Amino acid sequence: MSDHYAALGLGSDASLADIKKAFRQKAALFHPDRNTAADANARFRAVQEAYDVLADPQKRQAYDDNRRRNLLDDPLDTARDIWQTYIKTVL
Repeated sequence: MSDHYAALGLGSDASLADIKKAFRQKAALFHPDRNTAADANARFRAVQEAYDVLADPQKRQAYDDNRRRNLLDDPLDTARDIWQTYIKTVL
């Protein structure tokens, strides 16, 4: 999973105005018509995808929840919780 905040150079507490401003700056920097670097097209797509997710409140909430889960949860605790819930439901 790519970090959309890092693609835009922002922190997770960025406002919508910050997201729009960062998108405009990064899009202008990496646009394939202006940037002749070999990876400009891929970086432009990454910036565009990050903006699409972070500018939509529902997509951003889902992304933040998933990101938080991936960063904070211990896989063993998560697996244990899943199995305990499954066993309680079945038995």
